[in-house]
Amino acid sequence: MQDIRLLNLTELTDFFLEIGEKRFRAKQVYEWLWQKSARSFADMTNLSKPLRKLLEEKFLLRPIVMDKVQHSNDGTIKTRFRLHDGHLIESVLIPVASEKRFTVCVSSQVGCSLSCSFCATGRMKRERNLDPGEIYDQVTMVNEQAMEKFGLPLTNIVYMGMGEPLLAYKNVLQSIEHLTSPEGLNMSPKRITVSTAGISKMIKKLADDGVRFNLALSLHAADDEKRNEIMPINEQNNLATLMEALIYFHEKTDNRITYEYIAFNNFNDSIGDAKRLAKLCRSFPVKINIIEYNAIDNAPFNKSEEDRLDVFSGYLSDHGVNVTVRRSRGRDIDAACGQLANKE
Repeated sequence: MQDIRLLNLTELTDFFLEIGEKRFRAKQVYEWLWQKSARSFADMTNLSKPLRKLLEEKFLLRPIVMDKVQHSNDGTIKTRFRLHDGHLIESVLIPVASEKRFTVCVSSQVGCSLSCSFCATGRMKRERNLDPGEIYDQVTMVNEQAMEKFGLPLTNIVYMGMGEPLLAYKNVLQSIEHLTSPEGLNMSPKRITVSTAGISKMIKKLADDGVRFNLALSLHAADDEKRNEIMPINEQNNLATLMEALIYFHEKTDNRITYEYIAFNNFNDSIGDAKRLAKLCRSFPVKINIIEYNAIDNAPFNKSEEDRLDVFSGYLSDHGVNVTVRRSRGRDIDAACGQLANKE
């Protein structure tokens, strides 16, 4: 049987016409799936029981299921979800209650194939891409958590969880369509950021496809030698190629671009590194988020010392770079950047 959430509205309409139902039934079902987040055919209460039974016989509806929830001392909530085939993924709710900002960090793949040396997910085998509905479910279910815990809905979505979003390109864009379209959740695409380790041709494809969401590059080093050392993908997508792709993206979309930059002690946090990083900020408007390194097992890195980080970020700021130092959230439950690995 086919997963009903893999059908578009036209295909649903064709199905209902073929079985002798009115055209509007397709729109009703589509609204249940993508506006009302129905998790079973039984939820579709404005359909007759015989029609609901028929849908159950013809189609699959496979929502993700909460498997484990962990609460951090800083308010962060990490949720492990079980998929229909038994695979596990993780999502993180990051609350900044004082600013009424609630962000969900969603996964796009089961595991990851990029093998970045500082990332726990990169040590996992990539099993498969998530379906659009599995990404969508993370948002709606974590939104329910935000409402229950804080009484407020999600304000932002970041594709920064497990996996490389641009290697799950079609499914990621379809999930964003369901999240942002009037026929879906009608969220603003400006509240969504997709993060990539840097795949130049896919960044250009984003531009050609006219996406409206924001883009983040996981940069982490401002020269090829260091980036090759920690991110093997840089060997096929070096910085010159990436900058060309980002310039193309900016010129075609005018969407916001961010560099994510994990500060490793005595590796990429010197004044020389800051100078090289500042140079990479001259071609288009860009914001830099400097992220504290979060330790994982058997990785030869330490987080940058406070004084080095202050000098590093200060140099950037003094040279006109828009820079923010982001303190890690959820580290005590392995929910911080680079720590998602389905640990027990």
